[in-house]
Amino acid sequence: MIKVAGVIILALMPLSASALCTLLCSCTVSTSGVAFGTYNPLSAAAVTANGNVRVTCGGVLGLLVPYQIALSKGANAGNFSPRQMASGVKRLNYNLFTDGTYATVWGDGTGGTQTVSGSVSVVLLGGTSQDNTVYGRMPGSQTTVAPGTYNDTIQVTVTYQ
Repeated sequence: MIKVAGVIILALMPLSASALCTLLCSCTVSTSGVAFGTYNPLSAAAVTANGNVRVTCGGVLGLLVPYQIALSKGANAGNFSPRQMASGVKRLNYNLFTDGTYATVWGDGTGGTQTVSGSVSVVLLGGTSQDNTVYGRMPGSQTTVAPGTYNDTIQVTVTYQ
């Protein structure tokens, strides 16, 4: 602490935004899944669908809280490309991307994947949210797929920086 003319001022300058947020705000993460709907294995057209990762921070200080979002490989695949949904032992290929061009696989930063970064501004006596769209795509013509309900579970990890 630094004492100036009888007033005590906390020396918080060396702390990062995330350290300040640990002391003065709270953040939560919520998700909505990517639901592809019905898939026709005889169609050559890819099927797309979107999900969302929402980061919300609230507190009492006007901080800008940077974060980074990583997505896991999923419960059914050994790597990021392709991810796989499962119905028992049956598999259906798909992937998750950072944007609507479907060029960059959203992962953990390894194996050619990228994470998504953003920031949330903590407003005085309130909170704000930042939505991060998850772009899903299933290739067409997966003719070896059998009828069934296919699922996968992706772990979302948000790191505050």
